[in-house]
Amino acid sequence: MSGKQSHVVIVVGAGPAGMAVTSTLAKAGHEVIVLNRDIKFGGLAEYGIFPAKLKLRGGLKKQYWELLEQPNVHYFGNVSVGNGRDLTVEDVRGLGASAVVFTVGAQGTKAIGVEGDSARGVYHAKDVVYHFNRLPGFGDRPFEMGNHVAVIGAGDVMVDIAHWLIRYKKIERVTAIVRRGPVERKYNPKEIRAVCSNMDLEGIHQEFDRIRDRMAAVGQNADEALKGLVDEFTKCEPKVSDTKMGFRFLASPKRILVDGNNRVRGLEIEDNKLEPKGDDTVAVGLKRYYEFPCDAVIFAVGDKVDETLGLPYKGGTFVTNPNKTGNEPDDALFQAYDESAGKVVDGVFLAGWARKASEGLVGVAKRDGDWCAEVVERYLAAKVPGETVSLVLEKLHRILKERKSRPVTVQGLRALEAAERAHQGTSDCIGEFKYASNQEMLQVIERGLA
Repeated sequence: MSGKQSHVVIVVGAGPAGMAVTSTLAKAGHEVIVLNRDIKFGGLAEYGIFPAKLKLRGGLKKQYWELLEQPNVHYFGNVSVGNGRDLTVEDVRGLGASAVVFTVGAQGTKAIGVEGDSARGVYHAKDVVYHFNRLPGFGDRPFEMGNHVAVIGAGDVMVDIAHWLIRYKKIERVTAIVRRGPVERKYNPKEIRAVCSNMDLEGIHQEFDRIRDRMAAVGQNADEALKGLVDEFTKCEPKVSDTKMGFRFLASPKRILVDGNNRVRGLEIEDNKLEPKGDDTVAVGLKRYYEFPCDAVIFAVGDKVDETLGLPYKGGTFVTNPNKTGNEPDDALFQAYDESAGKVVDGVFLAGWARKASEGLVGVAKRDGDWCAEVVERYLAAKVPGETVSLVLEKLHRILKERKSRPVTVQGLRALEAAERAHQGTSDCIGEFKYASNQEMLQVIERGLA
């Protein structure tokens, strides 16, 4: 490295944020060890984006392959980090690397907190996305949808779920249940093109008439808002089913209604009004309730991090340094912080959804990884290198062997890729063949490497 010392850095997680961190640090001449829970790399890009975005996924995979085949990048798939897993956070920190970056995503799910949320037919959006992207453990799980599905939320994930229900499940009706009004919708107008051919325009007009007075009470013009929403229904993808999609605005689910078999039969919804709050609005319940019939409910309301990972945790997020450093980007935003000790966890950093759950998609996660890598480089520049990469790898191999873990290397991934390519003619809605379980993948890899 021209004038700079080479360090060993461990990156936990191989999604867009983790790969961005790895890329920057590897280009700077550091040795990077990547520990990934899944056998395959990619994270959100592999298991969290809509199947139709295969071109995006393909481009990212090409970049990631090139990165992982660099001589100073060392990949270990099928290695889970956390309490009671292959490695604990303490194990990872004890390997002797100069820094550890956690880019593990947001693997927890926000508590829905609605009576009846354990009924048959109630799902979290992340589980559904994992299902249609064939994440092991989810791909073969049955998701019974019935004829009418209520999707709670108004963001891009809601649109992805609706897209899947319309294009592949071809159910009768999808309704987005939205706490606030149409002006406050969060989805990207470009994303709505995937479903706008199936919009129930008559039903949408009726819905705006239903909430017209409540919108006017906060200075919103229902006709203008309706035009703004409908004007986004351009360049719609061709219609492939008779599914009708609509919205129910100013509506908060209060209870899941079930039949005698604990199966969803509807929602109890509270009517809301809008109240101004600064430059925005908040939804306030009116204590008026009604039943909304549906056969399944999918909550697309965001995620939280996994508190069992073993990092300082509070309120659904890992704790970061509250004391700004004045640098750009600010180191504090990416530094793990121990509130009980009142100091940063030395050499431990966070990026991507592990730092800020459900914030943006692939591009945002990558940018966060780029920023985090700058912060890590600043930290390394002031630090004497720790163990050599050969010693760190030796310790890692020894611990994984003692715990009977089955790590997957890049060579193993190449064997898996070749086997999956041979099955491409049998792809399902995701447009590419994937094995349904880790066990199947490990067997294929072992055969391929034999």
